[in-house]
Amino acid sequence: MAKKIKIKGVIIPNDYKWVYDWFEMDSTCPNDVSKVLDTLNGEEIEIEINSGGGDVYSGSEIYTALKGYKGKKIVKIVGIAASAASIIAMAGDKVSISPTAQIMIHNVRSNGSGDYKDFEHRADVLKNYNKSIANAYRLKTGLSEKELLDLMNKESWFNAQQALEYKFVDEIMFDDQMQLVASSGFAPMIPLEVINKIRNTIKNPNIDMNNDSDILLQKSKAQLNLLKLKGEMNNE
Repeated sequence: MAKKIKIKGVIIPNDYKWVYDWFEMDSTCPNDVSKVLDTLNGEEIEIEINSGGGDVYSGSEIYTALKGYKGKKIVKIVGIAASAASIIAMAGDKVSISPTAQIMIHNVRSNGSGDYKDFEHRADVLKNYNKSIANAYRLKTGLSEKELLDLMNKESWFNAQQALEYKFVDEIMFDDQMQLVASSGFAPMIPLEVINKIRNTIKNPNIDMNNDSDILLQKSKAQLNLLKLKGEMNNE
């Protein structure tokens, strides 16, 4: 039986993982994948994907680790492979998609501050990284860089039939006549501000992390901060 790797929830850097685990939120970091790969010796692996994406650098690291693995890689998109997760899907030797699943590709996004020179430079960096990501799609689909960049510019969503037509996948699982009836949004990454607040809270010498009541209190405060910040973001 093939070893299974699950790419679920938000794609995040390694040092964010414990925060997501603390909130009991699904997430995948590069270490989650490399720990499994390190135990294998060329055996076939099955990569099950249901992720709205997340951090593009972490997605690239996971893609590279899987692509470099010598054994056969079977990717199964069971829900959604969007953004950074769509890059990971391209590492498969064979990619299957559920008839109710989706793939989404789009341009790299970033937040920033500074004067016009900073933003001009940032725009150039983002355009260049779009081309880097397009390489993963190009190797799988055979589409040209221009075709892929145009699709990314439009933020393209593919149902199972469309994903097969564009050759992002090799086959549709179960029933290739079924049409897509539902869609998902982007992966909600915990804002860095909240992660930093949690880190600072944990490092507080006045908090006894062996005390269940202290842990519960701090977790509740962190959850309230997260909900408050999400509310502020939704109102912008």
